[in-house]
Amino acid sequence: MDKFEIEGGYPLRGSVSISGAKNSVLPLMAASILFEKPYVLKNVPDVMDVFTMAELLREIGVEVERVEKGIWRINPEKITSTKAPYEIVRRMRASIYVLGPLLVRERQAEVSLPGGCAFGPRPVDLHLKGLRMLGAEINICHGYICGNLKDPHGAEIYFDKKSVGATAHLLMAASLIPDRTRLVNVALEPEVVQLGEFLKSSGAKIEGLGSDVIEIEGRERLDPPTEFSVIPDRIEAGTYAVAAYLTGGHVRIEDCIPDHFRNVIDKLKLAGARVEEGESWIEVSPESDVIRPVNIHTSPFPGFPTDMQAQFMALMSVAKGTSVIREGIYPDRFKHAFELNRLGANIIVEDGTAIVNGVPELFGAPVMATDLRASAALVLAGLIAKGKTLIDRIYHLDRGYDSFEIKLQSLGAKIRRIKNI
Repeated sequence: MDKFEIEGGYPLRGSVSISGAKNSVLPLMAASILFEKPYVLKNVPDVMDVFTMAELLREIGVEVERVEKGIWRINPEKITSTKAPYEIVRRMRASIYVLGPLLVRERQAEVSLPGGCAFGPRPVDLHLKGLRMLGAEINICHGYICGNLKDPHGAEIYFDKKSVGATAHLLMAASLIPDRTRLVNVALEPEVVQLGEFLKSSGAKIEGLGSDVIEIEGRERLDPPTEFSVIPDRIEAGTYAVAAYLTGGHVRIEDCIPDHFRNVIDKLKLAGARVEEGESWIEVSPESDVIRPVNIHTSPFPGFPTDMQAQFMALMSVAKGTSVIREGIYPDRFKHAFELNRLGANIIVEDGTAIVNGVPELFGAPVMATDLRASAALVLAGLIAKGKTLIDRIYHLDRGYDSFEIKLQSLGAKIRRIKNI
């Protein structure tokens, strides 16, 4: 497995462009199953999850071609299989997105129970409950979700808790059912809103995007727009913003939407960062030499994103004082804390809460990435740790960050990839 070697102590300076959002492009690709005409996605990031989704779509007959960097052509004219195999699905949790579209188009589907990052249980109960309410008969058979849809119909579906995945999944499925569906207590994330806009441009009538209730009037046939551009990745933008302040540098982050990660920007300011911004950029630099402690409680959008918790923990590990980080989405998402402690951090984890006692400095050491955002947190910590840090299992990071070490190198970071031989 590839590793990163980082020599810490170099402030990041310069500008960096943000790639398309991984969490937006995956449902935009899965939605292809709803159509019978080709379309082009632009601003697609070069990350492993995209290549995995492409592999999965090809497995069921969709033609997927990377025309050039950032541009993918998808032709879903023919579906040749309704089975999404374990060998692919186990690598990416978002594979579950193909279940609903297959059911409403082909009336049957077999999708392996999904895999993904290992930081605690993330059941698909809300997905399956919603599909059943739309008329699907679903059973678990030999590790697969087996479904049939003989009599599709609309429904009013209430989510017990906000779920990005379930909202996106049922939004897709309901769009190809010629009836009215009402989704209540839905996720408000920009990636969900973009998926809704994409489906609207394909012919579905959708109201309430960005609010707690979405109403969908589906169609018997949907035709995608010729081209559609993926929004910038707000988590990537937030990661570089934290890295800039953590290293005491000055970085202009371009091709981003500040309102999509407003809570991260606000917390950075509370921690002592100077943040200037325009419509599609921000600049981050320190206001003083002291990083102030800030308490964090992750929650659904527009709250502080769980996908930024690990990176902010790296920042708080060298704040002057104590911070409390509460994980309101995935209480077990703290494995990175123990690896940060290997670098000299002082973090105590208990009952979904991390007490981060800031230390004067971190020191290089060998560490191991445990999930996608944990990988990013360890890289950020390595950028300021004295000496060299060696990060193993960075395949996690490759799932969601486009050219991460290359972009960091362009900002002056001393980071290199050690290839597995």
